[in-house]
Amino acid sequence: MVLGVAGGIAAYKACELLRRLTESGHDVTVVPTAAALEFVGAPTWAALSGKPVTASVWDDVHEVPHVRIGQSADLVVVAPATADLLAKAAHGLAGDLLTNTLLTARCPVVLAPAMHTEMWEHPATQANVATLRSRGVLVIEPAEGRLTGKDTGKGRLPEPSAIFEVCVDVLAGGSSGAASRGHDLAGRSVVVSAGGTREYLDPVRFLGNRSSGLQGYALARAAHVRGAEVTLVAANVALPDPAGVKVVHVETTAELRTEVLAAAAAADAVVMAAAPADFRPTAVSDAKIKKADDGSSPSIELVQNPDILSELSHHRPRPDAVIVGFAAETGDATGSVRELAAAKLERKGCDLLVVNDVSGGAVFGSPDNEGVILAADGEGTDVPRGSKTAVAHAIWDQVARRFGD
Repeated sequence: MVLGVAGGIAAYKACELLRRLTESGHDVTVVPTAAALEFVGAPTWAALSGKPVTASVWDDVHEVPHVRIGQSADLVVVAPATADLLAKAAHGLAGDLLTNTLLTARCPVVLAPAMHTEMWEHPATQANVATLRSRGVLVIEPAEGRLTGKDTGKGRLPEPSAIFEVCVDVLAGGSSGAASRGHDLAGRSVVVSAGGTREYLDPVRFLGNRSSGLQGYALARAAHVRGAEVTLVAANVALPDPAGVKVVHVETTAELRTEVLAAAAAADAVVMAAAPADFRPTAVSDAKIKKADDGSSPSIELVQNPDILSELSHHRPRPDAVIVGFAAETGDATGSVRELAAAKLERKGCDLLVVNDVSGGAVFGSPDNEGVILAADGEGTDVPRGSKTAVAHAIWDQVARRFGD
């Protein structure tokens, strides 16, 4: 793969991205611009990548690098991508090795912009981004935060770990996966919930569950890779925010409900991958509940939380929205995992239900997942065990099919 680096102060962060890529086994060729080499020198890139580094088309001309590098790449990622680089890429300019590489690449291209807020919001930059996205380039939304000097705002380079996850997700698609799907969710607005809610008993104790949020985050990244505008409502998740995704952090089921319903009003699809607590205490103690000297236990009265998935399904903010639920089942004397899930699908009223067998704690915190996607029309799609990214794409495949109905 190719790591392009344009001339912005965030170029130093690309060193961390390069380290993650090489340590995970990828063969990376670094192609900086001349301006990027003012921030990070060629010896640094060469030492980290294990390959010679140049910004010029005139070095090693006999190997025709301005064509060969792009032709042989499985992925080109540019981080940071400056306003200047976006403009040149959008207009097909090829004045250096990196812009030549972008013109010759026939593989997926990921651009991670970084610039001041005014530059990002300028109509020229926005037009260039729209042009690139219309051609199938994945332009990650920049993050908000501290910029150069004292300025803050939108335009910060997403964290290298987040860009790395996007690259892995794109590469994992291969010729028959995410890459071939292209931007089939372009123009769509989707909402994903993730994690597990907490219902506080006192200032330090709460009722919760084991949901890690990994599947919800994979769903958010996969939707972004496929071109969607993504809002991720995350409940108590200890994961970095996915690049290019709007993230709203919540704690309780009530907060989750408020944020999901607000975002769902303009959404084409809502995927409820979060695990809301089914119950909450009727009263929350203002002080930590103390142990009794006589060894007695306190009595805690619980009340049922609102059913967010059922509310979304039966009172849809948009009548044509696709609603997806999750069912973590273990099976019991009343029925098998699939039988219980089918009954839940009918009861909830959603369009799709992703069923996971969590017997013995399976799935929670694991990088892999498997299950079956049940549809309201009776169709069932088995999803073989694989990465949660692969499972996420299988779910979006089913959602995208229903957009076409």
